[in-house]
Amino acid sequence: MEILRCENIRKTYGRGENKVAALGGIDLSVEKGEFVAIVGASGSGKSTLLHIIGGVDSPTEGKVVVENTDISTMNKTQAAIFRRRKVGLVYQFYNLIPTLTSRKNILMPLLLDKKKVNEEYFDKIVTTLGIADKLDFLPGQLSGGQQQRAAIARSLIYRPALLLADEPTGNLDRKNSREIIDMLKISNKNLNQTIVLITHDDKVALEADRIVTIEDGRIISDKKQ
Repeated sequence: MEILRCENIRKTYGRGENKVAALGGIDLSVEKGEFVAIVGASGSGKSTLLHIIGGVDSPTEGKVVVENTDISTMNKTQAAIFRRRKVGLVYQFYNLIPTLTSRKNILMPLLLDKKKVNEEYFDKIVTTLGIADKLDFLPGQLSGGQQQRAAIARSLIYRPALLLADEPTGNLDRKNSREIIDMLKISNKNLNQTIVLITHDDKVALEADRIVTIEDGRIISDKKQ
C-alpha cells in the first residue's frame, strides 16, 4: 500500500538573479513498511525534500500525498496538526524539553491533543528502544544516545504514517550511531513503521531497504537493496 507520493515536487528560493532551485521535479513513491534512505551531497536538496514531505515547508510546485491526504495545500496550522498526528520527525539534535521527564517528552504529541495514552503501546515502544528505566529522568540526565531514543519514542507515540529522520546519527559517536540505526530497524520490522531517512553516511544508508540518491535537486538513482 502506498503511504507517500511526491508528484513533480519543485522548490525555489529567491527571485530574479537570486533565484535558486533547491528541487527540480521530484517524483517519489514509498510503500507502507518500507525503510528508505535518501542520500546526496550537502546542498543536493535532500533535507529540503524531507521538510516538504513532513509539512515543515511547502513546495513551490507539485503535490505531496501522505496516507491519501494532500498536505501540500495545507496552511501552517493545518500542516502542524497533521504533522503531529501523522508524521514523526527525528533530527540529529533531539529537541527534547529540558524541564520535562523523558515520559512527558515522549507523550507530548498525545498530551497536546488531550488523547488517552495506550499504555501497552507506550510500554512496547520504550522497551523496544531500551529506555524503560529512564522515563523519570530529565533530558540532561541522559546520554546523547538515550536522548535520541527518547526522541524516536516521541516520534512513534502517535503511530505515525511516516517516520522521517534527518541525519539522526549526525550528533552521535560510532557506538551510539550503531544503536540508533538498530533501533530504527527494529521499529521498522517490529512495529511495521515506514521510515524515510536522510543521511550523508553511506554505511548508514546501506542499512535501509532502498537507497534514493539526489543530486542538484533531482533523483538520479533509486535502488532496492
